[in-house]
Amino acid sequence: MPSVKVQSLAAVLAVIAAVALPQIFHLGGAALGLGPALGQTLLPMHLPVLLVGLLAGPYAGVATGALAPVVSFALTGMPMAPMVPFMVIELAAYGLVAGVLRGVNLPFALPSPIEWLVKLLGAQIAGRLIDALAIGVAVALLGNTTMTVASVWAAVLTGLPGLVLQWIAIPAIMTTVDRGRRR
Repeated sequence: MPSVKVQSLAAVLAVIAAVALPQIFHLGGAALGLGPALGQTLLPMHLPVLLVGLLAGPYAGVATGALAPVVSFALTGMPMAPMVPFMVIELAAYGLVAGVLRGVNLPFALPSPIEWLVKLLGAQIAGRLIDALAIGVAVALLGNTTMTVASVWAAVLTGLPGLVLQWIAIPAIMTTVDRGRRR
């Protein structure tokens, strides 16, 4: 496990990336006439959260996931206010689970990219399930109708290209890191 100093630095850098990447994607979307759709489709805030969890561990992952949407909202007004608590819950879960799975040895040997993909999928599934649970609680207890469980599935479908991007980029990055560690 990396030192607290390394985890803290990794979390700060990941929060910066998680705030900056969506802005870059939104600017690109605006330049292409797509509006905010590019950011909603490619899920740029998720990449640094998942990566820092896998690279630096659960503390850096959960801190990044919890802070990134709040910092982004404070600086840019995005995500929209009703989405912030749900994104905090979902991204914190992604970062936490990715960080926990980082150190888990799978019961079967897999090539490095496939092993990282399995861990990534575990984090993504856990994050979406926790998000769905939070939405269910909000709908049931708070009467929040702006978010529904059906909106989780709509978000999954909208973000499918972003998931595919994560499935390609994150295992490739982690495999490169593995190779660098072996040298």
